[in-house]
Amino acid sequence: MGLLDRLSGLLGLKKKEVHVLCLGLDNSGKTTIINKLKPSNAQTQDIVPTIGFSIEKFKSSSLSFTVFDMSGQGRYRNLWEHYYKDGQAIIFVIDSSDRLRMVVAKEELDTLLNHPDIKHRRIPILFFANKMDLRDAVTSVKVSQLLCLENIKDKPWHICASDAIKGEGLQEGVDWLQENTLQSDPSCEDMKR
Repeated sequence: MGLLDRLSGLLGLKKKEVHVLCLGLDNSGKTTIINKLKPSNAQTQDIVPTIGFSIEKFKSSSLSFTVFDMSGQGRYRNLWEHYYKDGQAIIFVIDSSDRLRMVVAKEELDTLLNHPDIKHRRIPILFFANKMDLRDAVTSVKVSQLLCLENIKDKPWHICASDAIKGEGLQEGVDWLQENTLQSDPSCEDMKR
């Protein structure tokens, strides 16, 4: 059973959809994380970098997961906003070993947080400080500082250190997300019953 199966079970969802947007710069590990979140029979063995822009939608029990996997080129990132309105939670993946592009990740996060479809909603945001297994990785506390996460006052958020290849840290994040998704967003009101 995959983590998404467990999440939908814990949420008590029956034939309901929860849209989780997975965002982050290219090469941050989004594809690997998404692969690990899928049911084990749907996981692929070989993960290849996403070229250009792709959207993957899949269902795990009652959970609808929409994945946005984009290249690092800025011209593609503006497409993310077309899916904000329907998102009920966000997973934002950061490559904790790529200090040079941490500034770009912060800019993209700031753009996301200031978008009209996100700004006034209490949408929970889960941050994965990914690639903690790499020698140059900074701690999740340092990633939080570099992204100025302490300034996010109007949304529940949580950061997890993760190693997507081994699946480490993913369960902690999914546990937090399931606790915060339905109670944070009024658009999920019918799913609380």
